[in-house]
Amino acid sequence: MFASALLLLIVFESLPFASAASDDETARWWQDVEALAGDAMQGRLAGTAEYRRAAEYVAAAFKGAGLAPAGTDGYFQPVRFVSRQLVPGGSTLAVVREGRSTPLTVGDEAVIGLRYTPSETVDAGLVFAGYGLSIPEAGHDDLSELDVRGRIVVYVAGAPDGVSADLLAHAQSSAGRWARLAKAGAVGLIALGGAATRDVPWDRVVHLAANPTMRLADESLDDTRGQQIGLSVNESGAAKLLEGTGQDAAALLALAARHAALPHFAIPSRLQAHLAFTSTPVTADNVVGVRRGSDPAVAAEHVVLSAHLDHVGVGEPIDGDRIYNGAMDNASGIATLLGAARQLGDAPPRRSLVFLAVTAEEQGLLGSRYFAAHPTVARDAIVADVNVDMFLPLYPMRSVIGYGADESDLGDDLRRAAADAGVSVVADPEPARRSFVRSDQYSFIRAGIPALALKLGYSLGSPEHEIVKTWREKRYHAPSDDLAQPIDRGAVAAFNRLYVSLARSIANRPARPEWKETSFFRRFARGE
Repeated sequence: MFASALLLLIVFESLPFASAASDDETARWWQDVEALAGDAMQGRLAGTAEYRRAAEYVAAAFKGAGLAPAGTDGYFQPVRFVSRQLVPGGSTLAVVREGRSTPLTVGDEAVIGLRYTPSETVDAGLVFAGYGLSIPEAGHDDLSELDVRGRIVVYVAGAPDGVSADLLAHAQSSAGRWARLAKAGAVGLIALGGAATRDVPWDRVVHLAANPTMRLADESLDDTRGQQIGLSVNESGAAKLLEGTGQDAAALLALAARHAALPHFAIPSRLQAHLAFTSTPVTADNVVGVRRGSDPAVAAEHVVLSAHLDHVGVGEPIDGDRIYNGAMDNASGIATLLGAARQLGDAPPRRSLVFLAVTAEEQGLLGSRYFAAHPTVARDAIVADVNVDMFLPLYPMRSVIGYGADESDLGDDLRRAAADAGVSVVADPEPARRSFVRSDQYSFIRAGIPALALKLGYSLGSPEHEIVKTWREKRYHAPSDDLAQPIDRGAVAAFNRLYVSLARSIANRPARPEWKETSFFRRFARGE
């Protein structure tokens, strides 16, 4: 009864936004979303002319809000990339066992990733390494009993029980995972996935794989050195890889869905791959503005407020639509950032604020990775980052998720701001999705800077959770993340007020934020 009533309330509140905006600031928020996520922006793929137009829009908004330019080129910080794209139909994959070659169909059973420097030809043995994780801090090591030297590590995309959410997310990140695999001598990896471990349907994974993929041109920031190949494989492809092992792919995926222990074993096959791709140099800009602090004693310290500007561009059509507009992901977060820039001009807080719209988040957090390594303000003067990415105002805001809230005393600031707003702070209800490392705050955490990311909260199995799951299935990284989707106007206003209140609180606090003594990530501040 309660669930049905709540769903009716959510549907009533989530009217098409263009006809529902009430207060001026929320209406302005929607205008910014419209400008950035309209069809004319062609999905804002980093490096395109449309992305540059979006960056110029943000720079003009920063200027209009009275922010000082803080890029290396006015409001802009150019970032250089290498863009790679598969040649359609030019790549082949085969599983070879006892002289017999079984094709692994590219674009049907397997997707080739290119966020590394791939080898054109690969011929290597295979091992199955459970979840493919080595987490000595938690007593979990899938590599300890395997010889992975010169081999490709096959693993199930999932997570074991008994590891803290943030540490587990770090270990599952592309940088964290590959660091352990490379040290053990692996040359590549293959992720096996089922419907339970994917955010989007497999056919959308295949569509997105046809788009360009980028890595930073700055090789000192390359987290994938030594990786020759990286694949994602569906259930059919998993069965081919595991043939002859006595192991059933469906059974292993079912175990992973329950976070159960997985076996480790050699695979009596080799993978032979021939990759055909193009490489092109690309430049795209971070956009950076500063609001100077009001207190000379701490104005040299900076709190970064970040959101990513890019999306995935134009791709394979879904229901006849080829433009992946990225309204919630993440024109919504940029609109929140621009609103904060306007509002925090009245009575600026004690510390300075950096407003940062980053590029190439969709390519693996690359723009924020570059900024965290090459900030346009003094590196040791950055005291915190608060990131907003796809906060999903799809239902009334009763709670918020604070990714990273348990790692530093920024969590205390968030809990106070939330209490003042009459909402609670909840733990990540789906830690296996690794949201902690999938948005730009993670780049700052890796640089030793305390950071948070915020989204509307929900609990497992609640009506709100069902709405979020449906949104992911139908709209995440799809053309339907557009301006026609229903939005809860009250949630937008409530979230944006909380965001501004939190930013002001952090910038006004007596002491700079500190890592908790128990946090694994404190080591990054010590340069470990």
